[in-house]
Amino acid sequence: MIVPMKKVSLIIRGDRKEETLNKLRSLGILHIEILEGRGKKLEELKEKISLLERMVFLLEEKKPKDTEPREATVQEAISIAEKVQALAEERKECSVEHAALTAEIERFADWGDIDPESLAELSREGIELSFYETSKSEYETLGDSVKTLPLAETKASVKFMIIKTGAEGEEEVLAALNKFQLVMPRESTGKLKEKQAALARRLEEIDGAAASDACYIDSMKKAVRACEKDVEFEVYRTGMEDETLSADGKSEVSIAYFTGYVEAENVDRIKAAAKDNSWGLLVEEPTEEDNVPTKLKNNRFVSLIYPLTDFLGTVPGYFEYDISGWFLGFILIFFGIIFGDGGYGLLILAIALVPIIKAYKAKKPVSPAFLLMALMGLTTILWGTLTCSWFGITPERLPGWLRSLSIPVISSVYADKIWYPFWMTEQMGDGLTKEQNVQIFCFTLALVQLSAAHVLAAIRHRKTLKAIGDIGSLMQLIGMFYVVLSLVVNANVFSFGLVIAGIPIGLVAVVFVAVGFVLNFVFGNYEGSIVKSIVASLADIVSMLLGVVNVFADIVSYIRLWAVALAGSAISATVNELAGPLFGRFVFILFAIFILVFGHGLNMILNILSVIVHGIRLNTLEFSSHLDMSWSGHKFQPFKKEISL
Repeated sequence: MIVPMKKVSLIIRGDRKEETLNKLRSLGILHIEILEGRGKKLEELKEKISLLERMVFLLEEKKPKDTEPREATVQEAISIAEKVQALAEERKECSVEHAALTAEIERFADWGDIDPESLAELSREGIELSFYETSKSEYETLGDSVKTLPLAETKASVKFMIIKTGAEGEEEVLAALNKFQLVMPRESTGKLKEKQAALARRLEEIDGAAASDACYIDSMKKAVRACEKDVEFEVYRTGMEDETLSADGKSEVSIAYFTGYVEAENVDRIKAAAKDNSWGLLVEEPTEEDNVPTKLKNNRFVSLIYPLTDFLGTVPGYFEYDISGWFLGFILIFFGIIFGDGGYGLLILAIALVPIIKAYKAKKPVSPAFLLMALMGLTTILWGTLTCSWFGITPERLPGWLRSLSIPVISSVYADKIWYPFWMTEQMGDGLTKEQNVQIFCFTLALVQLSAAHVLAAIRHRKTLKAIGDIGSLMQLIGMFYVVLSLVVNANVFSFGLVIAGIPIGLVAVVFVAVGFVLNFVFGNYEGSIVKSIVASLADIVSMLLGVVNVFADIVSYIRLWAVALAGSAISATVNELAGPLFGRFVFILFAIFILVFGHGLNMILNILSVIVHGIRLNTLEFSSHLDMSWSGHKFQPFKKEISL
């Protein structure tokens, strides 16, 4: 159920904002309406959160496997993060310089040790040396105008030194060789190597320091949560509306006010707090114009769906429906059909049971996510049992007792058999195949789920004539169900001329669609006036007509369950066919096992994606659209203290 809420407006003295917020945070029952904070302190807190998060990410990469966590206060964690950031910036600078030195040293690797100071000293003594590297052909054309000394030679190039003598034509040759001259380093290559080594040592020291600080990762994460609470507090403090009032024309009083929401059962507590602290308080019933938060409250079984809805981020609006129970029931069915293989269900159940058993042994609460996973495994086992589907193995190779547990009309054991409904005989024409029976089951699921949506809507509108419009939608759905069976499954079995016990089934279906459309047209937009409802329907006549087509499309949409399951079954059978022949030779057994594990593992991953894409869609789109749900809600999050760090 959606927990009833009350809208609360608080008026306080402007100079008591922090005091009031602290008391409300201690109370922990008020969801404050979203405000927009401002101010330097708020920006500083956001910068601290950003710093902590960046440093946590950085330290996670440096964290040794055997790191023992250490505790630190919030301020200590921030100080450590600042130190780590300074080290990270220094490391970046050192890395850049180290890379530059490495490149410079590599540039002179083939020249040996070069000392610019020694060359400068020789130049002062009148001995000028310069170094070049050219191709062999270029070197051979230098002639006698320059004095050269070859230093190293390869097949393609020559490294050489020129000793300036001042001979005639020397300057012209040197000018031509200018582009081949070796640019001298800033310092001797020996000193460059010393600096490179020193920087490498410093980089190791920085990495070591970062690794030693990795023990504070958990404390930094806690500090992030604490700062987020401070941000929340500061947003509320600075985001309140302020007014200045004058009672006697002389003295002025500053007041602040804001609105929020509290669970109806906690109204007396907020009233008592307001009385004790002299707050101005107004409690109202929320309206559809209000941005009311949603809090769901269900029994432990239905609450198992919460990990999935939290992952999806789907929250019903306060004035919408809580479909948690319907969501759980149908997603379990959809999951079982899409996976469709009892063997896969056994694997899923086994994976879920490991953490469940560990939690029970440790006497700790079991995560709802694993309980939900176990239920999904059980429904998959059930569907695999009913259809006799086990790891894609052909029914002939399965034990007889396992085949006997299946339901014949949908079992792969009877895949080639034709089934005739009670109103037909073999002489009357086509019957139904196993695949068509599964399709009928999928469409029946659509009828049940979508009918439930219209029944819920009719119950909500039971005090107005709009409920008749919901009944009309239900009639359209029932009539269109037969139309789908005729057009999609088998037109001979479900013909429009079918008569059972004197009842013209096809004609009744068409009448249901027509009458349902009229009822929905007249009462679907009812808001106190039938005439206004009809006018509204006329104004939206295109959508009303398309609505009939949409009902057909929504029912047919459930065939995706059969189609995806069929694809998964084909993949598992193909994997078995590829691996089967390899088991005949000992040398290929490991390869066969690899094919089985990889193939079936990939198939399970694809099935998980199919559940997310198709199974969840049927709940959040088809089912929800018939309930007129938009999932526009946001969670009820009371302003309260963070757990002690």
